[in-house]
Amino acid sequence: MGLIDKAKEIARITDHINIESARNYIVSNIDFRGPNIWILAFAIIIASVGLNVNSIPVIIGAMLISPLMGPIMGVGLALGINDTVLLKKSLTNLLIMTAISILASTLFFIISPLSLEEPTELLARTNPTIYDVFIALFGGFAVIMEVCRKERGTVIAGAAIATALMPPLCTAGYGLAHGTFSHFIGACYLYFINSVFIALATFLTVRTLHFPLVKFSDPDKQKKVNRSITAFTIILILPSIYSAFMVIKENNFNQTAKHFIEENRNIGNSYIYNYKIKHNAHKPSQITISIAGEALSEEDIATLHNRLEQHGMQKEQLTINQSGTFVPDKRSEQEILKGIFEQNEQEIQRRETLIAQMESQLKDLNSKKFPTGQVASELAAQFPQLLSVTLARGETVDIILAESKNEAVKEEVIAILKLSAPISEEEKEKLQKWLSIRLEVPQVNIIIEEQL
Repeated sequence: MGLIDKAKEIARITDHINIESARNYIVSNIDFRGPNIWILAFAIIIASVGLNVNSIPVIIGAMLISPLMGPIMGVGLALGINDTVLLKKSLTNLLIMTAISILASTLFFIISPLSLEEPTELLARTNPTIYDVFIALFGGFAVIMEVCRKERGTVIAGAAIATALMPPLCTAGYGLAHGTFSHFIGACYLYFINSVFIALATFLTVRTLHFPLVKFSDPDKQKKVNRSITAFTIILILPSIYSAFMVIKENNFNQTAKHFIEENRNIGNSYIYNYKIKHNAHKPSQITISIAGEALSEEDIATLHNRLEQHGMQKEQLTINQSGTFVPDKRSEQEILKGIFEQNEQEIQRRETLIAQMESQLKDLNSKKFPTGQVASELAAQFPQLLSVTLARGETVDIILAESKNEAVKEEVIAILKLSAPISEEEKEKLQKWLSIRLEVPQVNIIIEEQL
């Protein structure tokens, strides 16, 4: 068996899947009744508490017990097998579960005695990134592949944690409870992305594994259903592609803006002590920087604008807050000192790296240095006519090879021996071999100078 055949055998999954069992498993987890209602309510409360107190283990626990994955995969399955009845059922249950989750989390944050400032874990669920798209898509692939296995393991639980369906819903409830609709919209946006890409992964896998399609006795009805499914799939996928594109665009802008700020922290006798990055989808995004120290000159401002354009942004996107000599408050002063400290740390690290490189080069040079004195003493014992010894490393350039753009430079070791009397060719050959062994080099070129 060849290497390619072996790789195909290892990658083949048809021997390890059970399509009928996978379909039944997904369908059985779509229903939202009985215990699932209470499990969802409990999971929502647990996740809300975890987000409110910034407890990651509590949030993970809520993700593990959440039943939200079932109807989302049901949507992907229904689209993949052209089952409109299953699609309606999945969407209905998903919408009901989503509404109940948001309502429960809203009530929790309204009556919650915890009055912390906006927790970081909550804020992290309001700004989707391209990484969320990848996590949802490949997490969905992992879940559906695990469902299709004959023997299921723990992949489903791990994917449920990774895709994080519960936290965005809790954050949406937090936004409604506190009247911060930006949090509500951002969290719903993240939840939409996660749900769509999990369903998309399920749809693609179902089609790839050739799940049996739903057939109708009436051909016209079959065509109508197929068209409806196709239209719904397109409607579902196109916004998600646009969302992914906008997320990528926002992520790229934020990264570029941060690089620009970090590269220009110190401007003359001024320092960027605070900044704000705001990405806008349909109008120019903005970077607002606050300057401490001396007021920037027109030349400094022009330099900043030029550097901004070098990063692919326009000067109109930069807003500079300054008022001559700025005296920062206590918090700002701490931020300034922190920034200066970080700059100094970076400079120290750069110099330490440079010193380490120079020490390495020096060590390398010392390792290549010949023990000329010792070698001369040893040669004088063999050749009484020896007057002086010169050992050197050099490079030979072949002109013909250089003109043909081939390897033209060759390192060589040269030994210049000054003698008071000549030596035979046999002695010279033995001397050459001895020097090669003594100096631990492949070859030594000997130049003999006779002093008459």
